[in-house]
Amino acid sequence: MSTPPTTTGDGQYLSPSPAISTHGNLASSSKPVLDSLIAHLVASKRSLSSIDLVWRANELVTSARAALEESVILGARSGFLKQGIIGQAKVLRRVRDGIEDVAREGQVEFGAMLRELDAADARLQHTLDILRSTTVEPGFRPTDDQPKTLHDFVDGQGVDNLKASIRSSIDQIQEAQKEFGDSISSFDSDLQAVEKAIASITVSSPSSSDVLESPIPLLLRSLESQAKEMADLLQSLVRHFDLCVTAVKHTEGGGAAARSITGDLPKGVNVMNRGGSDDDDDGAPPEPITEEEREDMLDVLSKDAAEVEDVVTEIRDHLAEMETQFDPVSSHVNYLTGVHDEAIAAFQLLEEIGTRLPVYVSSSRDYLARWEDEKGTIESRMEDLDGLREFYEGFLKAYDGLIIEVGRRRGVQVRMEAIVQEAMAKVEQLHDEDAAERETFRLDQGDFLPSDIWPGLSNPPPRYEILPLNKDVSDLPELPKKLIEQALRRAGDLGGKI
Repeated sequence: MSTPPTTTGDGQYLSPSPAISTHGNLASSSKPVLDSLIAHLVASKRSLSSIDLVWRANELVTSARAALEESVILGARSGFLKQGIIGQAKVLRRVRDGIEDVAREGQVEFGAMLRELDAADARLQHTLDILRSTTVEPGFRPTDDQPKTLHDFVDGQGVDNLKASIRSSIDQIQEAQKEFGDSISSFDSDLQAVEKAIASITVSSPSSSDVLESPIPLLLRSLESQAKEMADLLQSLVRHFDLCVTAVKHTEGGGAAARSITGDLPKGVNVMNRGGSDDDDDGAPPEPITEEEREDMLDVLSKDAAEVEDVVTEIRDHLAEMETQFDPVSSHVNYLTGVHDEAIAAFQLLEEIGTRLPVYVSSSRDYLARWEDEKGTIESRMEDLDGLREFYEGFLKAYDGLIIEVGRRRGVQVRMEAIVQEAMAKVEQLHDEDAAERETFRLDQGDFLPSDIWPGLSNPPPRYEILPLNKDVSDLPELPKKLIEQALRRAGDLGGKI
């Protein structure tokens, strides 16, 4: 708007010549001019309602300043929480890795123990298979007995009980592993939840450097600049209003109209010239001005009146742009608030996990205790397995030894019988020789000797027989020579002769 003519301190135009009469300006006024001036005054008054837009602009600036402060606080809090949560998550990860190491070592040891068990069981089964495939020589059994194998003499219930005990211990360990694994899985789920929350904060929450790159400071400067421009435009409307009031008052019949129109201005508008009140002296004319000053004033007023709507539109445009610029400010604060809420939620989740952490650690100790207990049981049972295998291998060796022993006894018996037969032959020969000598003696001397001189004179020579004293002992079985040789070969003693 144009710069108004020079005025006095109370808003009245200065008169270049104090000698000019006040009647001059009244005489120059006309009704058409007054009507035009009143229309300008009414339009000017209406434009002053733009003060509400200026108030709104001031609210936006104030809100933007508060948003900047809040964004700095939220960003700092979120960053601090995020770093703390990351540190605690690392501690949890180390604890979890330690628990995982316990589980892994237990699984490795358990796997090695199972392999040792399988090997021990395979050795035992191999020995049992040999017992099953080894038929007891029929000569060792009664003639009416069913064929048997060495395995028929094994206490199968003892083997089954031992294996059942081992399976029970294995089941206990596997159950402990499952419970421990479930605990680790639960721990993993908690860690994944925390890491997911941290990732969300890391992706979306601003770091300290991000706060410096916030759009709010730049937008705040723009909002402040536009608010100042709106205030300046409003001030130009106020000056135009004052000029309209002055012009109406310096027009004949305008005083009453000025008072009527300016009586209810928008709240907060600070004008210099309200046009008086009902208590004012209606007869008191305004300070006189020259015709030239009045013409200059009307010329300025006319030009400014044409720009009033443009000024009001410009104020509205400024406010609309400020509203648009404030949206990112509000969005950024909402964004930071959401990030802060995520950080708080992550921290609360961390606290919940902290209450469950002793349970996870305790599950590790429980697993170790159960593992050590059952491991000792299994190791003892493995020794029993090896003991059974050694016993059954001893049984196999003893059976080979039995075959060898029977063969040895058979050899001794054969030799003894040969000696008996040889002895009996010699005894019989002596008997026959004695009988012949006795007969010769009887023939040569018998006639001369009385029969009652010796009762045994005519007795035959004694006869002898060699018999076993333990006739009730069972006879030795007849074993095939090949069977005995195989037994000797297995025993590593091929030097014996049968």
